[in-house]
Amino acid sequence: QVQLVESGGGLVQPGGSLRLSCAASGTFFSINAMGWYLQAPGKQRELVATITSGGSTNYADSVKGRFTISRDNAKNTMYLQLNSLKPEDSAVYYCNADIIVGLWPPRTSNYWGQGTQVTVSS
Repeated sequence: QVQLVESGGGLVQPGGSLRLSCAASGTFFSINAMGWYLQAPGKQRELVATITSGGSTNYADSVKGRFTISRDNAKNTMYLQLNSLKPEDSAVYYCNADIIVGLWPPRTSNYWGQGTQVTVSS
């Protein structure tokens, strides 16, 4: 059983910062690409940023220069540093990961965390 657990959300004033974490636990061999997504009320889930196992990153235009994605492969943990937060960044943030759960035959499964709420308001 593999689980992704997010933490670090909360209420912050505009211009403030938060650091989200996503920790993978359970039985698996390694983690390939990981990503953060957000979903605002009444809207579809959308990509925030992704990171490969080698550390290559990709960001949505709306967060470039403000958010930074990173990961610690030894800890099976991914992070999202959110700076210069705006009210429109308010959403539930979800982590996602492609995890290798079998070697022979090779098998990769995709997992989602339960989400963590980020609210940016004065």
